[in-house]
Amino acid sequence: MSQDLFTEDYWDDRYASEDRIWSGQPNPQLVDRIAAMAPGRALDVGCGEGADAIWLAQQGWTVTALDVSQVALDRAARHAADAGVADAITWHRVDLSAWAGEPGAYDLVSAQFMYLPPPALPTLYRQLGDGVAPGGTLLLVGHHPIDERPGDHDFPDIRWTPEEAVEWLDADDWTSIETATVRRQGHSGTMHDGIVQATRA
Repeated sequence: MSQDLFTEDYWDDRYASEDRIWSGQPNPQLVDRIAAMAPGRALDVGCGEGADAIWLAQQGWTVTALDVSQVALDRAARHAADAGVADAITWHRVDLSAWAGEPGAYDLVSAQFMYLPPPALPTLYRQLGDGVAPGGTLLLVGHHPIDERPGDHDFPDIRWTPEEAVEWLDADDWTSIETATVRRQGHSGTMHDGIVQATRA
């Protein structure tokens, strides 16, 4: 897989190619697992056009949202302003393959369908875990390999099982780690989401 597919230029071009790439709706596993939580400080990693960050802000969270594409971030900021939650979200352009993280800074760290090459993704997930405050939640959601269909997308499609992703975390750092595979209807038919939800010690 070409490393060019993970660059700022690639994603800027991708987002600039259409007025909207994603649905504009928050990811369903985020809504399902976070809606009942008391709001606090959230980190939305790989925020894209901002649907998850906006939804979190509407629930009362203070959100820091990261993405590699400035085109996506500018679009997300416009959507947040239209939704009336611009003051609750801070947007940052970040190359996540070189990001050092912010230890213990967030009550929720959410990474939904991250696109990084496999060697960098486990490192990022461990850094995201370090960013969770004591008692806080790490929520990782990704495409399950059971659905792999080559040629479905013209952008990188990184897949993992929940069991694989758990191995990327240090079990001693967490009071609980839950894994699940959830079937749902997506844009290309039936899809399976791999989920890891962990509570920081």
